[in-house]
Amino acid sequence: MPVEGERGAGVTQRLAVVRERVQELGDQVLDARTKGLFLNPGESLRAAEVAERKWNVLKGDLDLPLMLLKERELEHNIKVMADYCREHGVDLAPHGKTTMAPQLFARQLEAGAWGITAATAWQVRLMRSFGVPAILMANELVDPVAIAWILDELDAARGGEGAPFEFLCYVDSLAGIEIIEGVVSERASRTPLPVLVELGYDNGRSGVRSVPDALTVARRAAQSPAVSLRGVSAFEGLVPADSLEERLAAVQVYMDDLHRLVREVAEAGLCEGERIIVTSGGSSYFDIVTDTVGPAAFDVPVQTILRSGCYVTHDVEMYEETSFLGGRPGVGKGLLAQSLEVWATVWSRPRPDLAIVGIGKRDVPYDYRLPVPLRTSRPGVDGWQEVEGAFEVLALNDQHAFVRLPPESDLAVGDWLVSGISHPCGAFDKWAYLPVVDDSYTVVDGVFTFF
Repeated sequence: MPVEGERGAGVTQRLAVVRERVQELGDQVLDARTKGLFLNPGESLRAAEVAERKWNVLKGDLDLPLMLLKERELEHNIKVMADYCREHGVDLAPHGKTTMAPQLFARQLEAGAWGITAATAWQVRLMRSFGVPAILMANELVDPVAIAWILDELDAARGGEGAPFEFLCYVDSLAGIEIIEGVVSERASRTPLPVLVELGYDNGRSGVRSVPDALTVARRAAQSPAVSLRGVSAFEGLVPADSLEERLAAVQVYMDDLHRLVREVAEAGLCEGERIIVTSGGSSYFDIVTDTVGPAAFDVPVQTILRSGCYVTHDVEMYEETSFLGGRPGVGKGLLAQSLEVWATVWSRPRPDLAIVGIGKRDVPYDYRLPVPLRTSRPGVDGWQEVEGAFEVLALNDQHAFVRLPPESDLAVGDWLVSGISHPCGAFDKWAYLPVVDDSYTVVDGVFTFF
C-alpha cells in the first residue's frame, strides 16, 4: 500500500478535512429519537459526551433491541485488512455502502486506505461532505446533473478552491461515453472525467460482456477528450455458481479474463497516467483478485485497488464462510473477528421449544441468512450461557424473532439473547446510531450512519 512519500507529501493534509468534519459529529444531539439509547423525552446530550455517561449494556443501561459495535474487534479488523494490502502491494478503497459511517471511513483512511468506494452519486456527495479525498464510484455515471457536479468538484480541487479530490467511475458502453461528452461540451471547463472500463460476465449486472467488446469501449474512451481512461474494473463477488468450489473456479476464470483485458489495454497504450488502474475484490475473494491482477502479475506498472467493505465488522456466516481472512474452508486465515452484535429481550415462551424475542426485520439483516444466536444472559446475573448451534432463528416479523431452542432450556422471559448477523451490508441501514463498547460492554463512543 503506498505510503505518504509515494504520493508526495500531503497524506496528512488530505485527511485533515476528514478529521475535522468527522469531529463535528460530536455536536450531533442524541435524544429520545435515537434508537437504542435510553433517553427520556426532553432529555438530550451531545454525541461527544456519550462516554461520560458510562452506560453499560450488561447493567441494562440501554434500550433493547440494540445493535452495537465492539471496539477491540473493530480496530483489529481494520488493521488486519490494512496489513494484508500493504503486504501484497495493493490499495484499498473500502466499499462505503456497507456502513455509510463517516467515522469508520476516517478510521479506514487513517489506517492507509487509498480512498472509499461509493455505489451512487449521492453516496459520493455524502463522502465529499466529510472531505473524503479519493472516491471510486463502482458504477456507471450517466446522470448529467451528477456528472456536472463531479466535474465541478474536480475543477475546484485542481484549482485549490476545494479539498483534495481523486475520482474514478465506470463506463461499459459507447452510449455512456456519449452522455459524458454531452455534459462536458456544455461546460466552460474541459475537465475530462476519469473512467474505468467495466468488464462484466453473462447473467451479471453491468459491465461489458466480453474482453473484445471491453476493448472496443476502451478504444472509444481513449479517443474522447471528455473522458480520461485510467484502467479497468470488475466485480467477482456475485459470479453465479452452485457451490463454493464452483464459484472459486468461476471467479478465477473471470479474473483471468480481467488480466487479459489489462494486458491488451496496456499493449494498445490506451490508458492515461503512470499506472493502469485495475479494481475488483469484494469481501470474499479478494485473494484471487490479488494473485491474478495484483501488481506482481504484470510486467507493466499497475495499481490494483480492492473494494472490500464488510471486513470492517465481519459476520458469523456469509463472510466467515467465504473470506480468505475469515474461515473459508481450506485456506481461511481466521483472522477477522465479528464486531457486530445484536442484543434483544425474550418476550415470550409460548412453547417449551419456542421463544419470541424482540428483534425483527426492522433491526437486523435477513437477505442472506437470519441472525445466529450466540449466547444468553440474565439481567443481574454474571456470566453467559453459550447457545450457538443449539438455538436457531426460524423466522422474523417486523419486530419479532421466532427462536427454536431445546425444550429443557432454562431461558426465561426477560432474559437477553445475543446474536451475530450475516451480511453487514444489510445491518447498518437499520440503525442511525450504533454504540461502540469496550470489552466490559461499557459505551465508549458511537457511530452515526447516513442512508
